[in-house]
Amino acid sequence: MLFAHDTEMSLSALAALVNTGRGRTEGIAAMADLDAYATTWRWTGSRVRDDAELVAVRALRGRLEQLWTLDEDGAVLLVNDLLREANALPQLVRHDGWDYHMHATSPEAPLAERMAVEAAMAMVDVIRSKELDRLRVCAADDCSDVMVDLSKNRSRRFCDTTCANRTNVAAFRARRAARE
Repeated sequence: MLFAHDTEMSLSALAALVNTGRGRTEGIAAMADLDAYATTWRWTGSRVRDDAELVAVRALRGRLEQLWTLDEDGAVLLVNDLLREANALPQLVRHDGWDYHMHATSPEAPLAERMAVEAAMAMVDVIRSKELDRLRVCAADDCSDVMVDLSKNRSRRFCDTTCANRTNVAAFRARRAARE
């Protein structure tokens, strides 16, 4: 295990959130999209489910996307800003079938604030472990999704199997065409 389970989940949720803004269409265009994201990634706590919440999550997404391009010192500055802005107070909690894990906001904090702190806390582990290079962009030519390489041997190149298969099939066909 590279990171604690909750850190790996937070990093995966972080990448998924960033990717909702990297496609040709807005991935969180409406409250139903945000609801689906929150359900998929098991966000607990209060929700106001209004336009302000939707706007706040989209704004946060833009800030978090920077983590894929910042150097270590820049990432530290962003992480510290996110934690400071939320007055984060790390604590161990157990709920909803999850064993003890870290929370640094109350369940009543706004969703975007909880998301920011969760991402920042996960990035603390990444930065302290000197693993910032595990944040990558998919290697497929036609994909700009971000990903977190959680493989032991640092070999993950693609955001999912679809991109890997498409790239590998294209390479195979190119090699076959060159032979013929």
